[in-house]
Amino acid sequence: MQPESNTAMVQWESLRQFMIEVFSGAGMPTPDAVTEADSLIWANLRGVDSHGVVRVPWYLDNIDLGVMNPRPNMRVLSETPATVLLEADRAFGPVATVHAAELAIEKAATAGVGWILIRNVTHQGAIGQYAQQIAKKDMVGLVITGSQPNMVPYGARSAGVGNDPIAICVPAARHHHLLLDMATSLVALGKVLVARESGRSMPEGWGLDKDGNPTTDPGQLAALLPMAGPKGSGMALVFECIASIMAGNALIQPVLSGAFQPQKVSSAHVAQKAPHNQNSAVIALNVACFTDMEGFKAGVDDLIDSIKALPAADGFEEIVMPGELEERRCAERMKNGIPVPPGTVTGLRAIATRLGLTLPSPLS
Repeated sequence: MQPESNTAMVQWESLRQFMIEVFSGAGMPTPDAVTEADSLIWANLRGVDSHGVVRVPWYLDNIDLGVMNPRPNMRVLSETPATVLLEADRAFGPVATVHAAELAIEKAATAGVGWILIRNVTHQGAIGQYAQQIAKKDMVGLVITGSQPNMVPYGARSAGVGNDPIAICVPAARHHHLLLDMATSLVALGKVLVARESGRSMPEGWGLDKDGNPTTDPGQLAALLPMAGPKGSGMALVFECIASIMAGNALIQPVLSGAFQPQKVSSAHVAQKAPHNQNSAVIALNVACFTDMEGFKAGVDDLIDSIKALPAADGFEEIVMPGELEERRCAERMKNGIPVPPGTVTGLRAIATRLGLTLPSPLS
C-alpha cells in the first residue's frame, strides 16, 4: 500500500531517536525510553502502523492523567521454577513485556516452559515482537493480552469483551520465523486510530457506534466487531480468563457490572471508556525438551517450502507465510522511510514544542 500524498516519510533512525528523546523528556529512564521507542519502530517498520508512532500523543496524555507510569515499581508477586506473576505497576507495555519475555526464556531454559503473567500493564504495542524475541532464542513464543471491553461479544450490540490479541512465533532456519500476530477483532483498534489521524473513513464491518449501529466514521466507533463472529468472541472470552482473572486483575466484569469507578480518560484515543489497563501471559516453550532443535527448524523450513510450492489460487501471485509480508515491508521501510499521517504529525509537533525537542525532517 502506497502512502497518501500528504503523508510525511521519515527515516526510521531519526524517528527512533526523536521518540527516545520524547519518552526521556516525559520522565522515563533512558533504557526504558529506548525499549519503548524500539517497540514502536518495530511496528512501523513492519507496516503495523496502528501500533507505531501514531500512539505517542495518546501515551503522553496518559502519563499526564496518571494512567501510564514512566517510572514503575515492577515486582514479582509469586514465583515457581516455571512461572512468575509480575506486578507491572502500570508500566508501559514494552518495558514490562520485554522483561517478562526474558524471564520466560530463563525459566524455559531449565524447566522446559516459562509462563509469566503480567498484571496492571499498559498498552503493549504489537505483541508479535515479544513472541519473536522468544523465538530468536530457539524457543516457541506465545503471547496473549487481556484488556477492557472494546469489542462486541457475538450476538450483542455493545462492548462486552476486549479485542484481545494473540501472537505465536515458531523458529525456522532458512526462512523467517513464522509469526502469527492477530487481534480477536476483525481489525485492531489502532487501525481505527490510524484512519482517524489520516482523515479517512473506515470500511463497513469494522465496528458499531454507541447505539449499536454499523458505522464507517472512526470518530463514532464505540465497539469493534469480532473476527469470525463467535470464534473471535470466544477466544477473547477465554483470554480474559487466562490473562486477567488468573492474574487476580479482572478487566471485563468490573466494567460491565458498574463496579468500576469512572475516572478521566484520554481524548486522543477511540472507544475508550476507562483508564487504560491490560494484563498479559507471556510463554516460552523450549523445543529442545521435546526434539532436536536443528531438526525442528529444518522441519519448519521444509513445511514452509511445501506449502509455498502449492499452486496459487486465482488472484494470488504466491502463497505467503505469517509474518513474511511484514519482513519484506521492514526491509523496504528501512531503506525508504516510515509514513507518518497528518494527524500524527500535528500531535508530534505539539509534543516537540512542549518538551523543547527538534523534530526529525520532514516533520518540522
